[in-house]
Order: sequence, then structure tokens, then C-alpha cells
Amino acid sequence: MRTNRLALTLAGAAGAVAMLAAPTQASAAPAGATNRTTTTETCSSTRLQSGLMTWLCAEVTGSDVQLVGWINLAGPPSPGGPYPQPRNLWTALSGQVVGGASLGSDSKWTWFDLGMTDVRGVGGTVACGSTVRGSFGVTDPGWGPNPVTVDVVVPC
Repeated sequence: MRTNRLALTLAGAAGAVAMLAAPTQASAAPAGATNRTTTTETCSSTRLQSGLMTWLCAEVTGSDVQLVGWINLAGPPSPGGPYPQPRNLWTALSGQVVGGASLGSDSKWTWFDLGMTDVRGVGGTVACGSTVRGSFGVTDPGWGPNPVTVDVVVPC
């Protein structure tokens, strides 16, 4: 009974994540707007890799850009198949202004407990009108990187 409830919960969570992780573009503020504290988010499409789903979002508040990589299960385990185990994954997050400075990079072991997991730590202040390109990849022994990318223009 516990396995069925868990499978249903994971299936529902995976469906919700798939809907939320679809490519999005935040709407621009109306002309003449002066409120620069609004945060907009632009996300990449999802990428599937070894039973995982990854995507990358750029959160823009005024001229500040923060990159956030996401990891989740791609869906519930196959009926009768083994249930995945939590594990450490090697994650690599990086960002840069296209044609300009790096916003940094962060490569580290990240504990993935089978729930939606975020990886943060790359970002900074960027001149308006600049394009920021971010990259996020996940690897584990036995499979190579398959990074997702996102580009976002910092509004003026």
C-alpha cells in the first residue's frame, strides 16, 4: 500500500514539475514602470538523463541575476522495478554575460534525496540590456554531462 501511495505521489509531483518547468518567459514591466524589485524568472526546457529531469532558471530582479539549477525524478519508477536510491550527484552551474564577464561557476557534490533539489550560488549584477547565459549539468559515475542552458536579457 505504501508503494502505491508513494508512486502516485511521485507521479503527481513529476507531472506538476513538468508543467512548471516548461520554457517560460516572464512578461516585461509596463513602459515607465519604476518598481525594480519585481523578480522575473526565465527557465530552460527540461532535459532527461538517467531517470532524472534537470532544468535551469534565471531569476532577474532589477539588474541582479541569479541562476538556479533544478533536479527531480523524471517520473515514477517502472512497475515491479527497483525504487531509486538517494545519492550524491556532481553538479556544475555556471553563468556569464555573453561577450563579457563571468558570473562565476560552482561545481560540487549535491545530495539528491529524490525530491525537487535546487542548486544555487552563481549570479551577480549585470548591466541592463546584457544577455546572460547560464549552464547547469549533472553527472554521476557511469554517465557524462548533458547540460541545460538558458539565455536571458536583463531589462532596462
